[in-house]
Amino acid sequence: MTTHHGDPSVRAAIIAAAAAGVLMLVSGASYRVVAARLAAPTTTTPIDPCALERFPLQIGGWVGQDVPMDEAIARATDTDARINRRYARHGGLEAVSFYVASGVKARDLMPHRPEVCYTGAGWTLVDRHSVELPLSDGTALPCNVLQFSRGILSTQRVTVLNYYIVDGQYCRDVSRLRFKAWRGSGAVRYVAQVQITTAILEILPADSAETLICTFAVDSALPVARLFHNSNETQGPDGPREPLEGE
Repeated sequence: MTTHHGDPSVRAAIIAAAAAGVLMLVSGASYRVVAARLAAPTTTTPIDPCALERFPLQIGGWVGQDVPMDEAIARATDTDARINRRYARHGGLEAVSFYVASGVKARDLMPHRPEVCYTGAGWTLVDRHSVELPLSDGTALPCNVLQFSRGILSTQRVTVLNYYIVDGQYCRDVSRLRFKAWRGSGAVRYVAQVQITTAILEILPADSAETLICTFAVDSALPVARLFHNSNETQGPDGPREPLEGE
C-alpha cells in the first residue's frame, strides 16, 4: 500500500510525531539541567541535628515521644537531621507518627516521597489529593494527603500527609525545588520534608484519619517553621529567610 504524504491525515500524524519528539528532547534536556544544578556542591551549612531535638514534645493537647530510628534507615534517607516521634492526645486514643527530615542536598531529598517510598515497600496507593489548611497566622499550608493499603486477607491502611518547607516557604511537592534549581548552584539553602501518618482502623475510618492528621499538621506547622527559621538565622551566613507563605 502506498502512503501519500500529501494526505492531510498523514501530514497531521507526521507533524504530531515531530512535535512529540521535540517535546521529549526539550523535556529530557530540562531534566538533565535541573538534576545537574541540584547535584552541584553546596556551601550551605547543614542544620545541627541537636536543633531539631529542641522541637517541643508538647504541642497544645498533643504529647510527643521520640521513636528511635535504625541507623541504616537514617543513612538511607540522605538527610542531615531528622525528627521521628509519636504524638498522642486524649489519653492516647488519637495518635500520629511525625517525621521531619532536613537537608541541603536537594537532589537527595527529592526521591524520598511517600508515593515512592511506600509503594517501594509494597504498599498500594489508593488515593491522593491536595488540601490547603488555614493557619493561625493567616497563611495557608498546602499539603498532599495520600492513602495506602497493603495485604489481602488482613488489609492494612494508612493515611499520610506530606509537605515541604523550602527556604522558609511551604510547598506541597518538589515543584519549588525544581524551580529554584533553575537559579543555579546554591539557590536552595535548606529543605525540610514533613510527613504525618496515622493508621486507618475500624474505630478510625479514612475520613476521621485524614481529619486527625490535618489537625496535627495545623497545630505543628508554625512550630516547625519557626524551628528552621531560627536555626537558619543562627548558623547560616546566607541572610534572612524568605517570608513564609502558602502556595
